[in-house]
Amino acid sequence: MTSELIALFEYYEKEKGIDRSTMVEAVESALLSASRKSVIGKARDLQVKIDPKKGDIKAFAMLIAAEEVNQPYDEIDINLARKINPEAQVGDEVRVEVTPKDFGRIAAQTAKQAIMQRLRQAEKAMIYDEFKDRAGEIVSGTVRRFEKSDVILDLGKFEGVMPSRERVNTEEYNVGDRIRAYVVAVDNGSRGPEIILSRSHPNFVRRLFESEVSEIADHTVEIRSIAREAGYRTKIAVHSDDDKVDPVGACVGLRGARVKNIVRELNNEKVDIIRWSDNVREFVTDALKPAQIRSIQINEDEKKISITVDEEELSKAIGRRGQNVRLTNKLVGWDVQVDKDESAHEAFEARVTEAASHLVGSLEISEEMANVLVTSGLVNLEMIATEADPEVIADILEISAEEAAEMHQKAKDKYEASTA
Repeated sequence: MTSELIALFEYYEKEKGIDRSTMVEAVESALLSASRKSVIGKARDLQVKIDPKKGDIKAFAMLIAAEEVNQPYDEIDINLARKINPEAQVGDEVRVEVTPKDFGRIAAQTAKQAIMQRLRQAEKAMIYDEFKDRAGEIVSGTVRRFEKSDVILDLGKFEGVMPSRERVNTEEYNVGDRIRAYVVAVDNGSRGPEIILSRSHPNFVRRLFESEVSEIADHTVEIRSIAREAGYRTKIAVHSDDDKVDPVGACVGLRGARVKNIVRELNNEKVDIIRWSDNVREFVTDALKPAQIRSIQINEDEKKISITVDEEELSKAIGRRGQNVRLTNKLVGWDVQVDKDESAHEAFEARVTEAASHLVGSLEISEEMANVLVTSGLVNLEMIATEADPEVIADILEISAEEAAEMHQKAKDKYEASTA
């Protein structure tokens, strides 16, 4: 038992960082509990002491010196008491060693489980003490194993868990991989302390920028807002009170070196760095780039922004599966609605209607035929008279050559009359 204890102490002290005095106290308590089940457990005021260096185990009892011993587990003969303490008197308490010969074997059999339990408790308490103030930091660890879809990371002395909800869907992890993660919380629950880690949390990106960009670390540049869809895209709004500092340029770095390091850590997740502004119009315009905005309407009471873009810009503004506009909503903190600008289309339709109406009156044809001519490019009398011939008109309107020739001649006569 002595050699086992010393080996146990040395292992936990070196590998787990648990103080030896804490382990000695735990083992003594466990042995005392186990001893109460044996004969010596009946002794008065039983104590168990361990030499932390040698591992020797001894049991002591506080017995009362008596002329005649009537209660052997509570009393000791006065003559024996004076061999231990020459000044002992009847009625005095004497500290007597009561270690049985087979105490080490008995202790090994009955106390090992209790010892390990107490040591685990001490280890858990140390985990909580060390990590309770580290929530919000980034730590590095090695993937040790998987429990269902949760990832267990070896953090050195301790283990951390990255629940499935905190994983990035686009990332795959393998046992032995070295990864960095954000400490979301350290929970001290009924099962002991648990270090909750995340790679999908928006603050993981915040901490990466703080470690990579010195201007953020020294508060020259401030991160005002972050919106993230982990594994796909992140938008981060930055600001500086120093007019001489470009907050976006500081985050991008020389030739994009700083943001490239962060993107690499995020496994090529797209990162948009945006200049934060008090002017919500400017802010949302920058946030929706590269889309070009045609118009913005702001409802401050409802915190709602209505934006219109040209049809060819709509997909850029909304983004893949609505990602760009969703992230803009989170970043700005307003309800941003993006719609296609219909004004140009409406103006075109109005011109078509006007041109067709003019042809109906001039050529005495139906609205349907007039619309076909206009949408085919023959929008007025001049074009019909000078740029088309009866064969083309007959082909467009699917009419006979005679009808087409008559219509062409009428258009020619009307046009010449209007220019005479």
